[in-house]
Amino acid sequence: MTSLYESTITSLPLLGRGKVRDNYAVGNDKILIVTTDRLSAFDVVMNEPIPTKGQVLNQMSDFWFSKLSHIVPNHLTGVTPESVVSAAEADQVRGRAVVAKRLKPILVEAVVRGYLIGSGWKDYQATGAVCGIPLPAGLKMAAKLSQPIFTPAAKADLGEHDENISFDEMKHRIGNELATKMRDVSIQLYQAAADYAATRGIIIADTKFEFGLDDNGVMHLMDEVLTADSSRFWPADSYAEGISPPSFDKQFVRDYLETLKDWGKTAPAPALPADVIEKTGAKYREALQRLTGQTLKD
Repeated sequence: MTSLYESTITSLPLLGRGKVRDNYAVGNDKILIVTTDRLSAFDVVMNEPIPTKGQVLNQMSDFWFSKLSHIVPNHLTGVTPESVVSAAEADQVRGRAVVAKRLKPILVEAVVRGYLIGSGWKDYQATGAVCGIPLPAGLKMAAKLSQPIFTPAAKADLGEHDENISFDEMKHRIGNELATKMRDVSIQLYQAAADYAATRGIIIADTKFEFGLDDNGVMHLMDEVLTADSSRFWPADSYAEGISPPSFDKQFVRDYLETLKDWGKTAPAPALPADVIEKTGAKYREALQRLTGQTLKD
């Protein structure tokens, strides 16, 4: 399997590289987003690519953007990525890129949690609440919450950890009206996706959405949506409270990294063994097939 760790497109101006995506300007109003095979864990980019991961993320996002388009506009333009780069660069974008509207990002991540796991579980153990939202006493790890909760996070610079913030802090940063709309839309998106995923035997434990504004101030869903990078997917048939269920995401890499007692979860990243790379790629492809019914397109 071929992989792409970093794109090298010269026919368009490079806007910047994120943990996973490389962004290029297409005129003044559009952006080419190339999803590479890079993987970040604990906000550190690993040195090895996960083959096919970028195509899986791109295809899964396209699926969800289409399925959820009735709830909120999204950044897709329908322009073919191969049409905006040189012929020699087409292989770098085929199956792993989109041409999107150029939006003004809202610098708050919209995190929705339906289950008590990860940093939410640690927060609950320490405080009885998650990001300041009180929860009933006596809940177990991976417990399903009575209703999804919205726990925003402030976007951090590359290599830094996003910071959980309260909803009041979010309103202070971006305004009451926009914060309320982001919260309400995010919960609606999560609920619609979770209801669908349940029909495919998948639990969406939590996820994060990113939004941006167009020139008219209209909020759009952007970046990626409900992928194995931005969400925690569990197979329903092996779910149980009190344990951390197996997941179809980069948890496989996280679990390996947690065994490294001499790595402090900061750059530089440690090397990933070949079997961890292989099994992680397989998990991503399985998530695509189980959730969407699609195999990876050529």
